Amino acid sequence: MKRSAALLSALTFACSPAARDTATSSEPANTSSSSAPESKYFSSPPRSAVPSGPQGESVRRGEAIFRETPRFASDFVGNGLSCRNCHLDDGRKANSGPLWAAWGMYPAYRKKNGHVNTMDERLRGCFTYSMNASASKQGHAPPPNDPILVDLQAYMAWLSKGISQGADYPGRGYPTLPKPAQKPSRERGKALYATSCALCHGADGQGTKLGSGDYVFPPLWGPDSYNWGAGMHRINTAAGFIKANMPYGKGGTLTNQEAWDVALFINSHERPKDPRGKGNLADTDAKYHDENCTFGDEVDGRALGQGLPAKRSLAKR
Repeated sequence: MKRSAALLSALTFACSPAARDTATSSEPANTSSSSAPESKYFSSPPRSAVPSGPQGESVRRGEAIFRETPRFASDFVGNGLSCRNCHLDDGRKANSGPLWAAWGMYPAYRKKNGHVNTMDERLRGCFTYSMNASASKQGHAPPPNDPILVDLQAYMAWLSKGISQGADYPGRGYPTLPKPAQKPSRERGKALYATSCALCHGADGQGTKLGSGDYVFPPLWGPDSYNWGAGMHRINTAAGFIKANMPYGKGGTLTNQEAWDVALFINSHERPKDPRGKGNLADTDAKYHDENCTFGDEVDGRALGQGLPAKRSLAKR
């Protein structure tokens, strides 16, 4: 599929020195959230090392897509999230799903879809669930080998320069937290959210926007967040991310119990429906939600998982 002239124009701007300087200058410093020494983590090459020529141009386009996905991949994004919201420091940060740790592990079998996935397919899954592509202009993720996916992979490969194929590097994915001493509590999570999360993500979980309408902090539930098929909807996955990385810049300061509690609270709110669900709620729950999540639970008199319509203005970019 060919990208529109508007998208190509936007990508050209994003790869210009002025755009890169603007993007880089606003990037927060990388802060380690693990007890492991920073030297134990792989270090990607600096932006100044991106090569010139067609390869470098693809890397820069990939970074632009990664940083501002609703702008540069608008046809395939149905919510207000960008890739960098779950993969911090533009995919560099350890314990935050760093791109360099994932690149060398594919092709790989994924239980989620029951077969060996290429990285191209893995990225399409991110669009389908985390970016809620079913509510996008096209109504689906980018097709296989779309230029957007090629550029994202070029960026990933460049960040991973020097990685050994198949090596399980420290900091890959999100930390796995042991189950807490007490059963996770929505009530405790609600109180913790109010004191530690609401300042950035809003008291209603709908995120914080700039004057332009772009999110500076992403929505955590509601129609503009990830859908019920995204990995982050699982309590254990969200708890690992929160423990390592939140509150922003203060990762590692919450206890395991607090991380589980606030993860439960966040994921006990309605969000866009799981696009895999073709039958009733119980069938979808039984087929796809046998893991640690709240799908199908009754909260405030309503069964979670029924979904919400997208609210984002898909034509604004």
